Amino acid sequence: MRHAAQTRRNGTTPASPRSRPPGGVGVIQALAAVGQMIWHILATPFIVRRRLHWGATPDEVVAALPGDDLIPNPKWSFTYGVDVAAPPESVWPWIVQIGQGRGGFYSYQTLENMVGCDIHNTAEIMPEHQHPHVGDEVRLHPKAPAMRIAVLDQPAGFVLHGAPADVGGDASTATSTWQFALRPAGTGRTRLLMRGRSDYTPGFVNRLAFGRFPLEPIMFVMSRKMLTEITRLAEASYH
Repeated sequence: MRHAAQTRRNGTTPASPRSRPPGGVGVIQALAAVGQMIWHILATPFIVRRRLHWGATPDEVVAALPGDDLIPNPKWSFTYGVDVAAPPESVWPWIVQIGQGRGGFYSYQTLENMVGCDIHNTAEIMPEHQHPHVGDEVRLHPKAPAMRIAVLDQPAGFVLHGAPADVGGDASTATSTWQFALRPAGTGRTRLLMRGRSDYTPGFVNRLAFGRFPLEPIMFVMSRKMLTEITRLAEASYH
């Protein structure tokens, strides 16, 4: 019994039976997410600065995180933060298995699938996705260019990097990072930080795909859901 409890705390078995099924499923939740996106798009001129740093402290916003060097001078970026009542070792397994065809993104699954993402969020730690390597592909959409794992520092840093050069394009046109940093925050706790950085050259397509608007308010709604779900799953599997 003691061994089983320790194994759960180490994050090597499926989530606790007490945890709910994956969130973000159902038409009502999808409509609620769309409503949030519309509100945030309309409110952007008034709340964008606060939204870009949701949950993060001033020190965390300016702190260097793994992957910053991949885009040293981004045209725009965001940094989000949440407190997790579980150590980094118990949060890490949920981060490292994200991706289409993997553990999903713990966000609004029904909404993602309405645009063809084919996402299936899991409520379990998936052993087959716990040992990735730098350079491995992680897809956001089955028909979109994959991002690649650029930093893999268990259990402190996980970074995805995407650029057109990865699929034979011109690396100067656009590039983006999706960064996760896990910092110990006292006994059995973690500060989980998510950062995104983006750079691109002029042009309508590049601005639409990598620019701040309208991508940023949409990403915020999806990312906030993702972080709260990771928090819930990590805490349930640890305690």
